[in-house]
Amino acid sequence: MKPDDSQLIAYADGELSAREAAPVERALAQSADLRESVALLQASRLPYREAFAAQKLPPLPDELRRRIESMAQAAGQQASSDFAPQEQRSARRIWLAAAFVAGAFCAGLIQHLGGWPGAWGERAVSTAAVQTRPWISVAVDYQRMYTRETVAHVVPDGAAAARTVDAIRKVDGIHLRMPDLQAAGLSFRTVERLRYNGKPLVQMVYLPEHGMPVALCVMKDSRPDESIAQREMDGMKVVSWRQNELSYALIGKPDSADLPAIAREISNGNVDDMFSALATDRPAVG
Repeated sequence: MKPDDSQLIAYADGELSAREAAPVERALAQSADLRESVALLQASRLPYREAFAAQKLPPLPDELRRRIESMAQAAGQQASSDFAPQEQRSARRIWLAAAFVAGAFCAGLIQHLGGWPGAWGERAVSTAAVQTRPWISVAVDYQRMYTRETVAHVVPDGAAAARTVDAIRKVDGIHLRMPDLQAAGLSFRTVERLRYNGKPLVQMVYLPEHGMPVALCVMKDSRPDESIAQREMDGMKVVSWRQNELSYALIGKPDSADLPAIAREISNGNVDDMFSALATDRPAVG
């Protein structure tokens, strides 16, 4: 029997018993599509409620708040009467995602950027922008939604992240080197596949020993190479450059890390590739 979405979510979250997990694992062994679904779920685990609560976002309109509360109450009543435990977990996850997306929508982000922290079920969600903004400006707004608490307790899943990077290379066509920044004091947390104006956008999130998370964002860009430049945008430091038909933006709070120095190390190829074994179709670029 093919596992349903609630079973896959519970399995990805490590909430199934050994008995419950056994049939899921048998199905995974027989289906590459199911394995990819689980990999995406595992790669997108972020604490929605903590992330949403920590943001300084405009208040929800009363009508939208009432609708969300009504949906949550109905889901809770249904879960209490009809849902099996794993389905209750699925309902909770859907509610947390809905709350997070509602907040992001009010902040104007979902108008521009497809996908969000913890998005599941689709590789990315495409939404129409009211007006086009530079992708780095949108990425800065997206990164501002992360706090240290958002990612501090996320345990990286190397195997799931490697599969996500493989999809970035093979499906999205971004021949990515995912840099190991441990030497610079940044530990890897998660990698996300997003879309901006219908084009793939990659976000890699790292956590310094102290301070706020740092993101390395990458998009395809056929324009000529451009040297490293830095600026501040909405209280965030942005270090950007173009190289080998890829555009990069390293984004973080000014005191998170020495971002220009890290950008130079990445650009010069002086950092290890965390998943170099996957880069078999073309030499990796810095």
